[in-house]
Amino acid sequence: MKFDKNCEVIWRDRKRHLGLPISFYRYYIVKKEREWVKFFRHKGFIKTIIDEINLYRCYDVTLFVSFVDKIFGTGTIEIASNDARAPKFHMRHIKNPYKVRDLISNMIEIERKKRNVGITEFQLLDAN
Repeated sequence: MKFDKNCEVIWRDRKRHLGLPISFYRYYIVKKEREWVKFFRHKGFIKTIIDEINLYRCYDVTLFVSFVDKIFGTGTIEIASNDARAPKFHMRHIKNPYKVRDLISNMIEIERKKRNVGITEFQLLDAN
């Protein structure tokens, strides 16, 4: 996937089948210095769909690791956000899911502190 020259790809992976990255789903965490940090999900081959979510809009990170995932060292991360199009953002069967979950959680906290966004803003948005 192509990003602006001022963007830095912090993390990338693909959806894996039996531990192998043979899929048309690609996941990225991209940072544009002093502007934003976003999740990108790029899916498809002939017809592609690209979803993105700002990290500061996320408020919950959940990790799912099935028995088969444990065998192949993969897992699924679900990110809850207040984004209207993607309230649940899944990164399915990614490699090193525990490390990625920690990375995401830390980055969300950093972005929320930068923007002075607290959990009360999310609770007010969910009530509407």
